[in-house]
Amino acid sequence: MKNDTQRLTDWVIRKIKTEYPDDVALLVAVEGASINGDGHGEPFDYFVPATEHGNELAQTFIIGGVGNDLYPRSWERMERTASLDDPCTPCLGGAKILYARTPQDEERFETLRQKLLKRLADPHFVYVKALERLEEAMRLYAAMEFEERLCRVRAQAGYAFTSLADAAAYLNGTWRKDWHHGPLAEILTWKALPDGFAELYRRMLCAKEASELRSLTHLLIASTRRFIASHRPQDEPDGRTPDYRSLAGWYEELCTWWKRLSFFCASGDADSAFREACQLQEELDVVGEEFGLGELDLLGCFDSADLAPLASRAEALEEQLLTLLRAHGIAPCAYDTLDDFLAARQ
Repeated sequence: MKNDTQRLTDWVIRKIKTEYPDDVALLVAVEGASINGDGHGEPFDYFVPATEHGNELAQTFIIGGVGNDLYPRSWERMERTASLDDPCTPCLGGAKILYARTPQDEERFETLRQKLLKRLADPHFVYVKALERLEEAMRLYAAMEFEERLCRVRAQAGYAFTSLADAAAYLNGTWRKDWHHGPLAEILTWKALPDGFAELYRRMLCAKEASELRSLTHLLIASTRRFIASHRPQDEPDGRTPDYRSLAGWYEELCTWWKRLSFFCASGDADSAFREACQLQEELDVVGEEFGLGELDLLGCFDSADLAPLASRAEALEEQLLTLLRAHGIAPCAYDTLDDFLAARQ
């Protein structure tokens, strides 16, 4: 006699063939989803509808205390999974096809799986996705700073760790495969981890106070940021080189900001100098990232009582950018006088 898992699978497939033969492309299980043989994920996890009518196959029910959710995942969502934009990566990477309407449907699914694997092997792609998961963890940490309820702080800390674990997984060329057990055993198998990652997580499990959870989350984020930075690709993707002409255009547009900052520093206007420096720092952060210049630190030396170091630092950064342009044979479009400009534009 067939076991219950197979009997339930057969029931779903029979229902598809008789009631939705043209409306359901795939029935999919996710391997490793079972906990101590409870059957979850083994008879099925989801189906891929081929038409709007196919969505009507969706249903939930309980058998022997085990909840079952026969739910749809669209092809569009599967595309997002292959691009690491949908976090449920095991639903594609660890999937097992139980039923396919046509060989073409199965081939389409396998193409998406191979796309996922190819993207995980691309250092440029996973670097960007790791930064996205880091940004999510930082958003959660910001919410923790204004939350006093221990249950909410603990939940946000857990969500933040999950995002950071995703980032670390991507940079290891993989994803978190064991999604129904704690992550500790799995992450210890990865070839590289942020400093103190596992130990900080162990301490998070034992934390009793909201303040401790905030502190540990901060340390995990800081460690993961350094880890991601160490994996920044050195070469340009697809053989492309930075567009230094666009950098010159950026400088032509914003060079007046340096003049305003110099004026405010010279006049001792700390309020205006701070505002101007903040705006310029935001632009420098973008330029430093886009052109691989590292951190262009302007505000680190700000002192409202002594603006001279800020003025000197701004001048040094301006010269650094101009030197970079000269090294690539590019000069900003600049004229000493309006007459010079008009003469050149006749």
